[in-house]
Amino acid sequence: MGGDPISLKISRLRAGEAPRVLDLFSGCGGISLGFQAAGFEISGAVEIDPDAALSHAENFHPSPDAAFRIHSMPWDITVTEPEELARAFGLGDVAGGIDVIVGGPPCQAFARVGRAKLREVRAHPEAFMRDGRGGLYRRYLHYVRAFRPAALMLENVPDALNYGGHNIAGAISEALGELGYVSRYALLNAVHYGVPQMRERMFLVAFARGLSPGRFFPAPTRRHELPKGYGGSRQVALKALNADRLSLAGGRDSGFVQAPGPGNDLPPAVTAREAIGDLPPVTLHLEGRLRRGARRLDAAVPYPRDAELRGYARQMRTWNGFEGSEGIVDHVIRHLPRDYDIFERMKPGDQYPEAYQAALAIFRERLQGLREAGKAMTEGGREYGELFAGTVPPYSPDKFPNKWRKMEADEPARTLMAHLGKDGYSHIHYDSRQKRTISVREAARLQSFPDGFRFHGTMNPAFRQIGNAVPPLMAKAIAEAMASAWRAGDRAAAR
Repeated sequence: MGGDPISLKISRLRAGEAPRVLDLFSGCGGISLGFQAAGFEISGAVEIDPDAALSHAENFHPSPDAAFRIHSMPWDITVTEPEELARAFGLGDVAGGIDVIVGGPPCQAFARVGRAKLREVRAHPEAFMRDGRGGLYRRYLHYVRAFRPAALMLENVPDALNYGGHNIAGAISEALGELGYVSRYALLNAVHYGVPQMRERMFLVAFARGLSPGRFFPAPTRRHELPKGYGGSRQVALKALNADRLSLAGGRDSGFVQAPGPGNDLPPAVTAREAIGDLPPVTLHLEGRLRRGARRLDAAVPYPRDAELRGYARQMRTWNGFEGSEGIVDHVIRHLPRDYDIFERMKPGDQYPEAYQAALAIFRERLQGLREAGKAMTEGGREYGELFAGTVPPYSPDKFPNKWRKMEADEPARTLMAHLGKDGYSHIHYDSRQKRTISVREAARLQSFPDGFRFHGTMNPAFRQIGNAVPPLMAKAIAEAMASAWRAGDRAAAR
């Protein structure tokens, strides 16, 4: 094997040593948690958001010492060089300290970047300084070039296959080929891997040519028929990919593979009720004890003693190293007093047009009640206008049909977004009696974060971290599939 860094890494992996992971654009640590659960060692992370960086450190490097201070720092990948990071994290020689790089560069980073820009990384490691467009993707590749991992994984939105007609995932795959890697990418939906959420993402997995992976992506463990909207989004993403295939000569392809499909013999997807139904009801807002403002995440709430504990909920309570103990500390919700009665009247699956009609009905009932009580309530008058504004949301149901959605208890949730930190209307709790949007802990459950995983900051930053994360169970499935590459080498050597 000689002294080549990648060959030495392959040797240590095949010897059974834990793969050392560097998580770029880590957020709070969804990918890190999944890879850790699969037996990987989280050596460090790069994250610019201070709250997310602290969350990552508190969960993966919690010892209150100098190491924690280093790991909890926000790192700006555009100005931090790999050598500086290796020194700070105590990784030793930059080319020898990491076996696997993972990460999900923010989706806006691939705007108007083509293959030529990505190829610059090979010849000019500091090309990102010459053109800021897509710099974060090229910085990811810059770190790959410096750390020389044996394998890597990259995650992003499906639009990475079709941004302005360009297949960015294919361009990244080609650039990795020039750096000595064999890569494949696919569209995977987290609901097929045990996550109670329909979340479609592009995953790219690459291995150094010294490895011979039997597979790049995991087989599904759950079945679920996705709604039409998800299929339509996938077709839009694949348009540029199909054009790419027609333009490539000599039998080359872009690296895209069809994801393994879920068989009919698999168990059904985890539902919202299975995911969060064991958590205690939230009633402070109905009792007039909830006020507007920041919500701290330190109020302990015990688990209900009589809750039905299904398999997924038990998994979230008992995740090794992140157990829920006797309860949870982040079961907090948004203060939305205008809308509680609207939430109650919505049916499962209802969206904003139905919510708007429910609000109008509530307004008419309140208006009639006031008039019967002797109030004039003249249309166009001040009191009439105040009642309308205090009852009916101000958005047009024609322009914002998907702004609200009431969850269905016996279906997996729709995709969680980072803007949960702003309103939460996309995930209204299915229990009409509670009349509310989901809590921080319920969002974490739907994203497959275990109950012992802590989020730094207050409610809004926590929602944002959860919405931005890769579901840990999805990441775990990918990590286990990746590990089969060096395990296959062990079996081949044994023969």
